[in-house]
Amino acid sequence: MTTDLQLEQSHLLQALAGQTGSTYNPRGLQIYQANRAVLAERTLTSTYPVTAQLIGVESFEPLARHFWQQHPPQRGDMGQWGAQLPEFLAALPQLVGEPFLSDVARVEWALHRAASAPDAALDAASFALLALAEAAPPVSLRFSPGAMTLASAYPVVSIINAHLHSQPTLDDAARLLRLGQGENALVWRQGFKPRTRTLSAAEHQLIAAMQDGLSLDAALEQAISLGSAFDFNTWLSQSVQTGLVTGATHLPC
Repeated sequence: MTTDLQLEQSHLLQALAGQTGSTYNPRGLQIYQANRAVLAERTLTSTYPVTAQLIGVESFEPLARHFWQQHPPQRGDMGQWGAQLPEFLAALPQLVGEPFLSDVARVEWALHRAASAPDAALDAASFALLALAEAAPPVSLRFSPGAMTLASAYPVVSIINAHLHSQPTLDDAARLLRLGQGENALVWRQGFKPRTRTLSAAEHQLIAAMQDGLSLDAALEQAISLGSAFDFNTWLSQSVQTGLVTGATHLPC
């Protein structure tokens, strides 16, 4: 049986989405609806600052309104809204000539999610598992919560870091885009700060394979096949120091 509270919540969600026929319309909601275009633009600009800059203010405002209509918030926390924007951008015919935008947005959403990911302490003792004999249960590495990799056909890391940190320069990022330079992106949180950097093909394969459930040995074999110069010990040391890798663990048999 539908309770009065459930019915009221249903009417509220319909009203927030701008659906016609909603009977929920108190004064507070009227004000909310009148300003939702501003709220949509501000929320998306905060979550996707580089994407917003690339599209431009005049175009991003109507885009944000349209996105709200297609994907209205499903919960009160606006920080959780906007996950569908990369796919939304990829499907827009107006942006068919800017295919890199959706990948830039994917990396920005990962940065947004990493910022609020749970904290993870370094488990230094667990690295002793890496020295166990091959007969032991397979071992993998644990990555910081929110860590994500993306293989892109576009220089997404250079574009984002150029806009946010001026490294590289905007001219350098534009040149890489003109040359069709793809980049493998890594997103993770170092301390309390979300970061992104480029990955070599071997690094990308190593991390992606373990995140897909493969053992360290199997992932390392794949990585080495892509780059014979890959130095796992150096990579592991740097990854621990930067907070990407937080420990080692047995995989279920």
